[in-house]
Amino acid sequence: QVQLVESGGGLVQTGESLTLSCAASGSISRIYVMGWYRQAPGKQRQLVATITNGGNTNYADSVKGRFTISRDNARNTVSLQMNSLKPEDTAVYYCNARPSVLTNVWGQGTQVTVSS
Repeated sequence: QVQLVESGGGLVQTGESLTLSCAASGSISRIYVMGWYRQAPGKQRQLVATITNGGNTNYADSVKGRFTISRDNARNTVSLQMNSLKPEDTAVYYCNARPSVLTNVWGQGTQVTVSS
């Protein structure tokens, strides 16, 4: 069973950039879809971005053009580069793996706070 650990969160100013990293304890090469989700206070956890082994990506409209998801199967890592950050991006960000249709694996989350 893969385990995920996020890192890279922190406090930044509006317009600045931040890169989140997700380190997997096991291989992600066989996990078709990896992703990032976020949950803001008082809101449901929502999709930020996903990426397949083939490099196909999907982004929430709110982050499209600003965020970039990538994966390095050889290093078992998934990253989320976040540019032009806005206060609305403030949330706990979670790395996600979907080993099967019935199983979701989540990291512990990392806090991103964007001040105005």
